[in-house]
Amino acid sequence: MSEYLVSQIAKVIEAQSSIKADAIIHHLLLDSRKIFAPATSLFFAIKSKRRNGHQFVSELYNRGVRNFVINEEVNTNLYPEANFLLVKNVLGALQQLAAYHRRQFNIPVIGITGSNGKTIVKEWLYQLLHTDFNIVRSPKSYNSQIGVPLSVWQMNEHHTLAIFEAGISQCGEMERLEKIIQPTIGVLTNIGEAHSEGFHSLEEKRNEKQLLFQNCTLPATLNITEVKKKKYCTEIFCKLNENDTILSSIEIPFTDDASIENAITCWQVLVTLKIKQPIIAERMKQLQPVLMRLELKNGINNCVIINDSYSADLSSLEIALNFLDQQSIGVKRTVILSDFLQSSIPDDELYGQVLDLLQRHSISKLIGIGERITAAYSEKKLNMDMWLFSTKEKFVEQFLSSQFKEETILIKGARIFEFEEIVQLLELKAHQTVLEINLNAIAHNLKEYQKILLPETKVMAMVKAFAYGSGSAEIAGVLQYNKVDYLGVAYADEGIELRKAGIHLPIMVMNTEPNAFEKIVAYNLEPDLYSFDILEQFERYLINEGISFYPVHIEIETGMNRLGFSIADLDKLANKLLSTASFTIQSVFTHLAASEEVVNDVFTNHQFTLFNQAINTLKTRTGLTFMSHIANSAAAIRHPQLQMDMVRLGIGLYGIDSAASGKLNLQTVATLKSTIAQIKNLKKGESVSYNRKGILHRDARIATVRIGYADGYPRRLGNGNGAVLVKDLPAPIVGTICMDMFMIDVTDIPEAKEGDDVIIFGNGLSVEKVASNAGTISYEILTGISQRVKRVYFEE
Repeated sequence: MSEYLVSQIAKVIEAQSSIKADAIIHHLLLDSRKIFAPATSLFFAIKSKRRNGHQFVSELYNRGVRNFVINEEVNTNLYPEANFLLVKNVLGALQQLAAYHRRQFNIPVIGITGSNGKTIVKEWLYQLLHTDFNIVRSPKSYNSQIGVPLSVWQMNEHHTLAIFEAGISQCGEMERLEKIIQPTIGVLTNIGEAHSEGFHSLEEKRNEKQLLFQNCTLPATLNITEVKKKKYCTEIFCKLNENDTILSSIEIPFTDDASIENAITCWQVLVTLKIKQPIIAERMKQLQPVLMRLELKNGINNCVIINDSYSADLSSLEIALNFLDQQSIGVKRTVILSDFLQSSIPDDELYGQVLDLLQRHSISKLIGIGERITAAYSEKKLNMDMWLFSTKEKFVEQFLSSQFKEETILIKGARIFEFEEIVQLLELKAHQTVLEINLNAIAHNLKEYQKILLPETKVMAMVKAFAYGSGSAEIAGVLQYNKVDYLGVAYADEGIELRKAGIHLPIMVMNTEPNAFEKIVAYNLEPDLYSFDILEQFERYLINEGISFYPVHIEIETGMNRLGFSIADLDKLANKLLSTASFTIQSVFTHLAASEEVVNDVFTNHQFTLFNQAINTLKTRTGLTFMSHIANSAAAIRHPQLQMDMVRLGIGLYGIDSAASGKLNLQTVATLKSTIAQIKNLKKGESVSYNRKGILHRDARIATVRIGYADGYPRRLGNGNGAVLVKDLPAPIVGTICMDMFMIDVTDIPEAKEGDDVIIFGNGLSVEKVASNAGTISYEILTGISQRVKRVYFEE
């Protein structure tokens, strides 16, 4: 962690200082909404077109910040404990401090610039090099005049390599960034049309970007001899040295041109850092996609909304369209698109490329908003519906909700168009309690489990019970995209919904019911046959329908004592399977009763022994081949010997380590949040909520929160048994939980106000903690969240 005295910083940035008491600074603060360590933060009162940071000095002082960099006179008498550093230019002071901090370190620093691919190359270099170096890198896409100083400020004595992005929008900017980053290795991804409006030509843009490299080494040059694209991967061949007679090669799990270009760039850097070629080749195979944030929301009239109303350029459009493909298999696709403002390509050529992209992604309807896109397409006759509006306001004026039905809608626009209003028109209205689902975290958690699995071990992802409350179709789409092998649901209806959403993976139905046989077959679902009765009923149904060799799964009872054929019935079962041509046995499995508990490890091993005996008996007696699986999320971690042919991952995918092993870096998937509806100042002795259960023992500020037991919040958490987070601080629940709301004590959070977010569970307050307070398990909390709570999905 960076650490300087305020008096040191004053000298570095050449400030006129009014220091009341010297203080240690760890954090640079630019956003008044993001305070987490006020005593050790230094606030830079930066002016922008919409905000003047000096307006927030009073608020920040009241919240504990005592150190400020300013360029306007402030009445210091109002802030008796504050240190003020007066400079000519606050942004310049921030950059000056970051440049000074950078000079304190003598480590390799990779500076990355280019029109596209900076973040991908940065994140891939991290993936490729993090085992060799302790790396500091730009968070997200922190590559601006403000973002770069904040990135460099992260450097400390433990880091052995730094990777920073540098983005510019006009001449004169790169020289300032070069002084901050001071790269030792410079990387130029490419020169394209994105962010070109501030330059007269691509040549001017190239010259400006190359200023980043005026004092550093460029990566090694590779002589690429061949690029061989396959179905799911690409092999790239090159000569590392001009005189090489043997070609070197890498294989990457991508086939698109942008990924190939980015991988070659990374290869150059690794060669420059003297990473050995066999290591490079092995690591390149493991590259993972870097996804940008896209929000997925439920829309009106059974629509799904993808919100990417942050940028508009060809590269990000293609990323968004790929995500649209992932989430809209078999569903009509609509794109709402603004003008592309950051391009120097002539409009006829630019919008021709846009149109080509839309057609390649099978877009049914285009709504173009902006004068340029309207002019480009107004005379064209296309094989898609097209609505054109010169302004967003005209679209809003003519908006009819009935025009959108059962389609997936991508909203993609430059920030200046403020498409947030369109998002609000199209999204399904719900009350202010939402369950936010981080789709990136699902993919991350899957990869965490895959790290501990053998390469040949398959994965069945459990998406039963509405994907543990998170939304089956959306979660299944991510899992399908990330190449799991099977999905598991509890009932046929859940599988049918997945098929309707375009999920084509094999789906096992674990609670097979006779009245669902017709739908199981119609939607190509695979039933679990767990008894002779259900097996024979399904066999008769198949015979009547003239169907043979239908895929099924056989469940064996080894100790859970819920469903499954008993060990004593194995000979009879083998004879039955030999006598019928109705089935193809896809897998044989059993359920572990207590794999997460050390005290029950002997029993878990006993179940495994019984299951192996059952597998051997069935294979020996029938001669059939099939997959075997026993391990759940906890067993995958605690009992690696139980992996067999496939593991079934459930609660672990959602970020919960039911075994509390601490072996995996699981990320929180679901965050349940609401808002404060009202705050009241009550006196000691007054009561709160039904039956006067909450009697106040002091004068208190009581806030009403918009969530209750009808939303799935347990009544057991009332009367002080539970707590929530407001402003990242705990607020205990007062009185009983009502149907639609409950009350909390915010007396000790004086800055809490009406409308503030309230975290029910998520980062900072785990669902495991909430479940423990309620005397239950995480499964019950997650699956109990009511369907009236809006689900909001996002990806990075």
